[in-house]
Amino acid sequence: MALAHHFGCEIISCDSRQFFKEMKIGTAVPSEVELASATHHFIQNKSIFEKYSVGDFEKEALEKLDELFVKNNIQIMVGGSGLYVAAVLKGFDEFPDIDEDIRTEINSKFDALGIEFLQHKLQELDPNYYNKLEIENPQTLQNPQRMKRFVEVCIGSGLPYSVFIGKRKIKRNFTPIIIGLEADREIMYDRINQRVDIMFETGLIEEVKQLLPHKERNALQTVGYRELFDYFEGISTLEFAKEQIKQNTRRFAKRQMTWFKRTENAVWFDYETKINTIINDINKLTVI
Repeated sequence: MALAHHFGCEIISCDSRQFFKEMKIGTAVPSEVELASATHHFIQNKSIFEKYSVGDFEKEALEKLDELFVKNNIQIMVGGSGLYVAAVLKGFDEFPDIDEDIRTEINSKFDALGIEFLQHKLQELDPNYYNKLEIENPQTLQNPQRMKRFVEVCIGSGLPYSVFIGKRKIKRNFTPIIIGLEADREIMYDRINQRVDIMFETGLIEEVKQLLPHKERNALQTVGYRELFDYFEGISTLEFAKEQIKQNTRRFAKRQMTWFKRTENAVWFDYETKINTIINDINKLTVI
């Protein structure tokens, strides 16, 4: 927000859960004061009942950026969802259309056999990509939505999923300057624990209780919600659910840092760096 004030620009949020208006507390949406201090986009603008993909976000974000660049040649994009950031900066490869019958069959088999079916199928149809995920991004192998996509492309095209990756070259009409904030792990984990405590104090339990009838929605397969769904269904105690939220958030933060640390040309600052230092570095990299 300090950067937005300095450059007189607006903010595009890339947090894939802050899109949803039913998920305010558990996603740590900026406060009303913060939202009012700088214009934000893509904050609580969708419902969990709407179908909304990373491809939809890519299209809408690029349209919004084109609109904002008319007013100012610097805009800010911020957020923790690496896939959504990558979609705007680099775009995605093109994949073939998939027959709906194939998608339905995969969903049915997943419902009956679980994530192991998808894992075995991907290992069979694209062993190279499976091995790559196992080494570089093992959590993806536990993600049903991603795994369904990999398998349906393999079956629908008759080709390994990996042959479609890296084929498309996309040029954007902007030049990204990528900056990151970092802190010692102990500080980051302590702040995560504090944030979870604040969420509980400000009504997280009631928010999740209202969403319990819709717990199968994709948007709700999220840290802070899954654990409390287990509590409401008698699977765990409240104290255990709270500790699980803290632990799973810390794990998620670790994966985020691994993802973003691989970003090319990123400039990293300690989170306590004075804002003028960051502004000066940005000014060296662009023409204002």
